[in-house]
Amino acid sequence: MRHVRHNNGLSLDELAKKTGFAKSYLSQIENLKREPSISALSQIAHVLGVDVLFLLSGETQNSGAQSLTIVKKGERKTVNRPSGSLAYIYDSVTYKKPDRLMEGYIVTIGFEFPPEPFVHEGQELTYVLEGTHEFVYDGKTYLLEEGDCYYFDSNKPHYGRAVGEKPGILLVVFTAKKDWV
Repeated sequence: MRHVRHNNGLSLDELAKKTGFAKSYLSQIENLKREPSISALSQIAHVLGVDVLFLLSGETQNSGAQSLTIVKKGERKTVNRPSGSLAYIYDSVTYKKPDRLMEGYIVTIGFEFPPEPFVHEGQELTYVLEGTHEFVYDGKTYLLEEGDCYYFDSNKPHYGRAVGEKPGILLVVFTAKKDWV
């Protein structure tokens, strides 16, 4: 991230102002001392003019607008979190569309809560594909099962974990800040 920021001629202060994140938070991300949410990375990537996948892996995306993109099951891109945390494994299903307004992932969740709650701008839609999901939103706990769906403002603390015998598999779609679109 630091390399991309420097290539864009941005100081950490400028990136903080443009993203709305604290300078200290961004510094911790750059120094791999803090693991941001995928949506926070999406917001940072947007300001830096790159794709989340590029920010994490250096992998470039197709350029040019496309009306339709298809991602086959075997073509999903696993987005590795900076710390390598296995609490959540994200497989991007929207990475092929460069001008996208949403981020979509098939997320596999483990049996432990992440180290800290997620809080970011935008909204999320989550559909439980498999398993049972314990979801905590703004201090209240919900138990969600296969076929359940929830939609929420993501600026309040939220996190979850799988409960039962198997990991949870979710379809998660989120939007960025309203002024991005």
